[in-house]
Amino acid sequence: MKTAQRIYEAIATTRRADGGIHAVPLGFRHEGDAVVLSPFRPSTTLDNVLRDGHAVLNLTDDVRIFAGCLTGRHDWPTVDAREIPGRRLAGALAHMELRLDRVEDDPVRPRLFCRQVHAETHAPFRGFNRAQAAVIEVCILASRLGMISEKKIRSAVAYLSIAIDKTAGPEELEAWRWVVARIEDHYRRKAPDEPA
Repeated sequence: MKTAQRIYEAIATTRRADGGIHAVPLGFRHEGDAVVLSPFRPSTTLDNVLRDGHAVLNLTDDVRIFAGCLTGRHDWPTVDAREIPGRRLAGALAHMELRLDRVEDDPVRPRLFCRQVHAETHAPFRGFNRAQAAVIEVCILASRLGMISEKKIRSAVAYLSIAIDKTAGPEELEAWRWVVARIEDHYRRKAPDEPA
């Protein structure tokens, strides 16, 4: 069996061309000394990193930020990064500041090899929570609407809801509701040629 590469989920913050902050959930990998980002095209994050050459990865257990970024809730407090001209989430448990070293181009999903120039921990990690993991998974599903069949998505949401019912606190419930509402809204307006 082929061993999968470990992917971590974070909130990437980058600067838009107008100077504003763009925040989005983004998976990343460690490959040797490099931190590798692989955003799909088209991507504001990709455009921003290619233009400015840097990004911040914010590690947080507040899943409302993941859900909020996917459902139009972008106004999360930020503060200046330490070593790059960017900003990090004010409420992050930790963050990594990255500079772009090289790009492996691809028409679908380029690979951005970055160097960590600063890392800092701001608050302790309190442990794993199944509801938080379920919200992250439902966010990933919601980011692939139209790519995965409705049947598969609905089946996965039903299974993930078990962890929500058993282990969610108020923040996880709020995040879950935002994303499930987005999924339901998508299927109300579904294109006729979308996979069922």
